[in-house]
Amino acid sequence: MGGSRAQVNKAHKSRFSSKSSRNLHKTSSQDKSRIAKSERNVTKGARASRLQHNKMVREQKRAALLKEKRATSGNTSPPRVIVLFGLSASANVDSLAGDLLSLLSQEGPGAASSTVASSEYKLRTTVLKAPHGDLLSCMEMAKVADLIAFVASASSSCEESSSCYIDSFGNQCLSVFRSLGFPSTVVFIRDLPSELKRRHDSKKMCMASLASEFPEDCKFYPADTKDELHKFMWLFKEQRLMAPHWRNQRPYVMAQMVDMTVGDCNMEKCTLIITGYLRAHSLSVNQLVHISGAGDYQLSKIEILKDPFPLNPRKERDIMDSDEVHDTEVIRSLASDPLKQEPLLVENVPDPLAGEQTWPTEAEMAEADRNQRQKRLRKRALPPGTSEYQAAWIVDDSDEEDSYSNEADDGMVLDEEEGDFPNQDGAKNLNLDDDRSFLNLKDSDEETDVDSMMMDGENLTREQIEDEIQRIKNAHAEDEEYPDEVDTPLDIPARKRFAKYRGLKSFRTSSWDPKESLPPEYARIFAFDNFARTQRHVLANALDMEQENRDDCVPASSYIRLHIKDIPNAVACKLCLLGKTVPVVASGLLQHESKMSVLHFSIKKHDTYSAPIKAKEELVFHVGFRQFVARPIFSTDNINSDKHKMERFLHAGRFSLASIYAPISFPSLPLIVLKSGEAGSAPSVAAVGSLRSIDPDKIILKKIILTGYPQRVSKLKATVRYMFHHPEDVRWFKPVEVWTKCGRRGRIKEPVGTHGAMKCVFNGGLQQHDTVCMSLYKRAYPKWPDRCFPILDA
Repeated sequence: MGGSRAQVNKAHKSRFSSKSSRNLHKTSSQDKSRIAKSERNVTKGARASRLQHNKMVREQKRAALLKEKRATSGNTSPPRVIVLFGLSASANVDSLAGDLLSLLSQEGPGAASSTVASSEYKLRTTVLKAPHGDLLSCMEMAKVADLIAFVASASSSCEESSSCYIDSFGNQCLSVFRSLGFPSTVVFIRDLPSELKRRHDSKKMCMASLASEFPEDCKFYPADTKDELHKFMWLFKEQRLMAPHWRNQRPYVMAQMVDMTVGDCNMEKCTLIITGYLRAHSLSVNQLVHISGAGDYQLSKIEILKDPFPLNPRKERDIMDSDEVHDTEVIRSLASDPLKQEPLLVENVPDPLAGEQTWPTEAEMAEADRNQRQKRLRKRALPPGTSEYQAAWIVDDSDEEDSYSNEADDGMVLDEEEGDFPNQDGAKNLNLDDDRSFLNLKDSDEETDVDSMMMDGENLTREQIEDEIQRIKNAHAEDEEYPDEVDTPLDIPARKRFAKYRGLKSFRTSSWDPKESLPPEYARIFAFDNFARTQRHVLANALDMEQENRDDCVPASSYIRLHIKDIPNAVACKLCLLGKTVPVVASGLLQHESKMSVLHFSIKKHDTYSAPIKAKEELVFHVGFRQFVARPIFSTDNINSDKHKMERFLHAGRFSLASIYAPISFPSLPLIVLKSGEAGSAPSVAAVGSLRSIDPDKIILKKIILTGYPQRVSKLKATVRYMFHHPEDVRWFKPVEVWTKCGRRGRIKEPVGTHGAMKCVFNGGLQQHDTVCMSLYKRAYPKWPDRCFPILDA
């Protein structure tokens, strides 16, 4: 036997073979080997490409990390802000701040400035002391802190709080810092015993007690001696600082000096001068800035100054000796361009003639009369006793659009999904759905002697009616499942008192036009067709401005002087006084962020706040660096519906939705809500949360429940009283569905008597102790604040 022993099978013939495989016998042997080799190397090439891509990603991350490290630590980086916060009143923050400044400063103890440049550590640092008991100052310092150093005293005694080292104010501030977002944190332990074993045990006890209150990467350092602080500073120099993400979205300046200059033209307004280091991003002179608590303003110019705290003082010594006022030397000045400057638009100016309606022509009037005549001639199957007004409410296939166009603005309006109950004549020809199939029309239309009789309460006086209603209300007072119940007034007809309310077939699925009957405040706000797209466009433009290095922009880490124009003199004087104790922050605004709109926040009542928070109550909202006064309304946070039910109070223990009129801010941003104390006392934290969305079309509905009580019950039919007090009100609300607390559903058939009693039909037998209810809704809006910013009336 000659040849190879290997078995060679015939190739499988497939109907889906490719054209190249079918014509493979036509190619030469050289081409066959080349094709086979390329196919074998396909997997090798993919693996090599994947490895190359992973290597490129690692290099990009390494380069970005190196760039961030050089930006935050080096000769050109701004000073690192260390905020010393005492966890209890017994923690001595002043002595610790003096020890740190004396360690960093070459002038020794008693340095005049809180910002020092240490050539030994090659580090520039600003040390701030958070005043214990001043919540507002602690919040403002935490917003700009690169490192929060919590100071715990090992000798502190247990108080009412759960931890021995944290008092009630410390717990409150910790919860606020968590809501704002923790920057890098450390804990300094002071007042440790001198004996070595007791010192170690005390430190271990303190760490075990405080570890759960801080992030996992938080380090604990003893800070009693200079050597211990020296060790911390060497570690702090190499530490990579983490900042909250919202703070890195916009440029900001923490003022080291605040001054004002009064112009000659306008004596009521002045120019505010803020000097400090620019952080996070570059700032354009044509950009708007927000001063915390004072509002949004335009810049007249930006001056880049020589750095007053250089890391290499020897090289700068000759220049410093020749220039005594070296900190006021201007290196470069940028003036704003009126053509390119961002306009300061706060409110929209509505055109009073925008909604003007012209007088109709004769042809239009003749056509309207013709349509009206045709409508009258059209025969419709109506229940007996139906008035012309009620007939206009009944919707059929041919008149659906006309009936909706003739709705009264202030009248009772039914949702389009809520039809009328079937009448007697056409009951056999109607296809009843599940909601209407419960109505047994044969039983409902049987007249009995009991139902045709006048009610017993026809001759009752007004006082007797009020006493009867109160007696029944007291019997149902323990039922807290229905908090929206309201009483129908006796002196005002219900059709006038609840004229703006309407009924809904389904709260979740029924439609509600978001542009219908808007309040006048909606003419003053701004809205976007697609807010998410606008946000992406604005952030992309800000990134392009950062990378282009334009002439009107100041790079980050520069020591600059901002000239903010057109500030009222009273506000500027308050800011100058405030800048001595609290950091005054001027932050750059993105495009559109000065315009008013409707903002929605996810909000939760703070655990330490026990007083009720009522809707439309004046509160101070801290959103990132911005502060403004608002009067919110609260609603449930529904994810399965486009409508939200309004809440009269902010309930504890769960998140709600707070809607306010406020300047636009692009999410996501943290929220701290403060409530001013009585008689000028310090504000307290009322709620915390975050910015959810900006949407003026979000529908928030206020719900009320009118209640009545059955007097006569016969099969599926019942006579209900005390829901209304006039027969006209019964006819007005007749299209709205009624329901009971025991789960029955029904409709109003007709009024009985002259005192507002009515005959109702239900889907089952009604019990005598049951309560008949009617749900009505109207759209609710926030209240426009009387003042926008807290410092204006401080």
